[in-house]
Amino acid sequence: MFEFSWPWAFVLLPLPWLLAKLKPVQYTANARLRMPSFANLAELAPKAVQQSRKIHWLELLIWLLLVVAAANPKWLDEPIALPNEGRDIMLAVDLSGSMTEQDMEYQGRYVDRLSVVKAVLSEFIEQRQGDRLGLILFGDTAFLQTPLTRDLNTVSQMLSEAQIGLVGRATAIGDALGLAVKRFSQKQQSNRVLILLTDGQNTAGNLSPDDALILAREEGIKVYTVGVGSDGRRGFSLFGMGGVGGSNIDEATLKHISKETSGLYFRAKDVAGLQQIYQELDKLEPVSDEAQTFRPQLALFYWPLAGALLLITLTILLKALRGMRQEV
Repeated sequence: MFEFSWPWAFVLLPLPWLLAKLKPVQYTANARLRMPSFANLAELAPKAVQQSRKIHWLELLIWLLLVVAAANPKWLDEPIALPNEGRDIMLAVDLSGSMTEQDMEYQGRYVDRLSVVKAVLSEFIEQRQGDRLGLILFGDTAFLQTPLTRDLNTVSQMLSEAQIGLVGRATAIGDALGLAVKRFSQKQQSNRVLILLTDGQNTAGNLSPDDALILAREEGIKVYTVGVGSDGRRGFSLFGMGGVGGSNIDEATLKHISKETSGLYFRAKDVAGLQQIYQELDKLEPVSDEAQTFRPQLALFYWPLAGALLLITLTILLKALRGMRQEV
């Protein structure tokens, strides 16, 4: 199907004719010194008026092409049905200072906790085709990095750009849970699943975990809490002794939140621990949404625009050649 995005642009088509018709008579300072006789003036006047109102056919064609380009012609392909079933999953990721602890083994070496979370969640996001994902980052407070969307590439990109200390170095678990409740309250039909990943305990924020839990229960949000960090020491020393490290996860609070919301608590001491959540979320029944369609569009405005620019260039060259011949 062919259509114009702004068909009202065609009202500009008669503009050159109107300007030519309303063009005032031009007088020069010494015009009366070169005034011809009355007979010659009567003979030349109609030609002068005709020439002043005359518009070259090439200029008309250029103007027509420019107006067509301004109307934004485009070609619409057949509608494509989008998935109307899926889960609404909000990810809340801890960016507190303790997430820099290098006590997680990944690909044969010890790396910091946030790097492992990013690696595993990136794979998790790729597998959530048809679901809507959102991203909350929290430290001293919580903020919405990405609202619920099916644009999984954007969610993955925003997660990869997250840095420790972006929102402070404390841990506001209550604020993260409260913000998720606020975002889910705007969705009438939703699975309302929150995955909260943290390596510590609530040390900041305006909302306590208990108060946020009450709100989450009222909204029917199912919270899967994930405690990130190993219990043991980090790395290895020269003599085979463990390094420093460990975890201060408030497992009691995280287990309480997940239990009261009919969710589950996972302890992620390694990559395998984080990946356990995949199978559990796949068991959730997807929720049907309103049917949506997408219609691919192909912009065509550059064809008339390119034609107009080509004719303008041709006109300039012809006038230049005509001027050179007259000089010769």
